Amino acid sequence: MRALQIGDYDEYYAYVVHDESGEEMVQLLDAISTNVTSFFRESQHFELLSSLLRKWKEQGQRRFRIWSAASSTGEEPYTIAMTVLESIGNRDVDMRILATDISTRVLAKGQEGMYEPHKLEGVPGALRDRYFERVQDGRQLQYRVSEPMKKLVVFRRMNLATPPFPMRGPMDVVFCRNVMIYFDNDVRTRLLEEIYRLLRPGGYLMVGHAESLTGLVSSFRTVRPSVYTK
Repeated sequence: MRALQIGDYDEYYAYVVHDESGEEMVQLLDAISTNVTSFFRESQHFELLSSLLRKWKEQGQRRFRIWSAASSTGEEPYTIAMTVLESIGNRDVDMRILATDISTRVLAKGQEGMYEPHKLEGVPGALRDRYFERVQDGRQLQYRVSEPMKKLVVFRRMNLATPPFPMRGPMDVVFCRNVMIYFDNDVRTRLLEEIYRLLRPGGYLMVGHAESLTGLVSSFRTVRPSVYTK
């Protein structure tokens, strides 16, 4: 509202509703979205992902699809990419990581792949040195995601509240963490049905440690708290 020099809420509401381009809705969502994230957040999920990838590759699987449904500024999908490279590498496999978010602002940050030093505090030093390049921008030090890691991740804008989604799947693992807490039960149920459709049999869904599917109509089977399988 400050940017548009609009001082009245009703006037701004009318502006959003009548903006046929849809651009103001995007700007509004960028402004109000919560984007709390970090590298290796809730690290047990990445330990499980590593063991699953190793097992599946040993069984002969060579195509892998992983979806970071609320990717924010990229820390989660890039953590997934590091886990992939450390556990099974990128040779002899067809690997793609889809990173989606509703905010164009955070998606641009993720695509850029540049992070301030304090953002990498959760990354072990050996992985930081292996998968990030030090960039001196004037007096400011930043870390840039390495090309092998960046090539694994595709960023796309998506509203999780409006399934069905355009991708066909099947997905091996879906990270949908710390986002369903912002939805009511009807939206959560529709989202879970769509994730279930996109997952392959035996695929995994990981939600935030503070989240649960308890009380929701769902076909998922519980593996452990915050981890489910189809």
